[in-house]
Amino acid sequence: MSVRPTHTFSGRCPSTENPGRARARAALFPVALLSVALTQPIAAQEQEPDIDRIYLNPSVGFQYFDHDRDLSETGTYSMGLEYRFHDHWAAEAVYGNADADRKGASGNADYTDYRLDGLYYLDNLNTEDIVQPYLAAGGGHTEFEDDGESRVNAGGGVRLAATDLVSLRLDAREFYSIDEHEWDTLVSLGVSFAFSRQAEAQPEPDPAPAPAPRPQPADSDNDGVPDSRDQCSGTPAGAAVTSDGCPRDSDNDGVADFRDQCPGTASGVEADEQGCEGVTERVETIELHIQFPFNSDEIKPIYDHEIREVANFMEEYPDTSVEIAGHSDSLGDKAYNQKLSQQRAEAVATRLTEKFGIASERVRARGYGESEPVADNSTDQGRIRNRRVEARIEKVIR
Repeated sequence: MSVRPTHTFSGRCPSTENPGRARARAALFPVALLSVALTQPIAAQEQEPDIDRIYLNPSVGFQYFDHDRDLSETGTYSMGLEYRFHDHWAAEAVYGNADADRKGASGNADYTDYRLDGLYYLDNLNTEDIVQPYLAAGGGHTEFEDDGESRVNAGGGVRLAATDLVSLRLDAREFYSIDEHEWDTLVSLGVSFAFSRQAEAQPEPDPAPAPAPRPQPADSDNDGVPDSRDQCSGTPAGAAVTSDGCPRDSDNDGVADFRDQCPGTASGVEADEQGCEGVTERVETIELHIQFPFNSDEIKPIYDHEIREVANFMEEYPDTSVEIAGHSDSLGDKAYNQKLSQQRAEAVATRLTEKFGIASERVRARGYGESEPVADNSTDQGRIRNRRVEARIEKVIR
């Protein structure tokens, strides 16, 4: 509503627009602005903020009135109470006041504004960004002296964080009077003081159940070759086999690899039942206390002293050789355990030859998987003892 002095003065331009149509268009203005905000990722399944935050927003500003009001531009002050209840959304109640001079006559007009606004922040509440822009829209009631009118507003601003609890806020709004069809503009700068409340932590959702395993073809001896193609049924668990399911004999000495204590025997050399050229005797077994990372054959440098003990023994007795034997517990797939124990044994053998200078022909590696337990695999302590690496030092006696 326009503020009119006690005496008549000219300068007001009469409005010719249909009042009902103007009210409808004005009511749609803030709704359209908030619709833009709704197209942001709010519809996605975002996490709720872990805190609720309340701001106390004192500010000063400069009000530009519609020229039909016959009021001069003037400074204003306001106080807002803002509740940020969501990552992006907040509601704010605002009280504003000013004392504006009249343009066409002496005197002034007291201006008081009460409104409720909705704010949409473009960044999450939990973000560490110092600059936090937002869009805003709302409505309320404004008193000019003794006359009141309803106004809607839309605009935006930016919050500049100084600390976690103190920030500056720059805001610009355009107001539309539903009753008088007039436009006013307000630019303000304020300081915000935040008060936070820790939200209750939400429990983690239960993990989705694992999919049911696909049925596998029958493999009676668990050598990885289906019974329909297996030419050597009953192969020992963990033994490397060929594509027809028979034990592999890599050096062609007539002794299957899983039984061969001397892999790499020269072609044509007569080997004993253990695949060796001569008879050997085990003279020492050293258990290496090496902790491997999960699903890995990496040896950390802190375990080098364990391998150094084997190297020292072999340097003292140069006529010995060593088998690095890797073992696992019975948890998991047998074939996987066999493969991992072989990889870990090879890692120890490589460290023994490359770092400690033991000749490679004196060192061989073999993974036994879960085939040689030394304790009960049904207990935690037993499984720990079964996950081991041994250095089996041997000497040829004939």
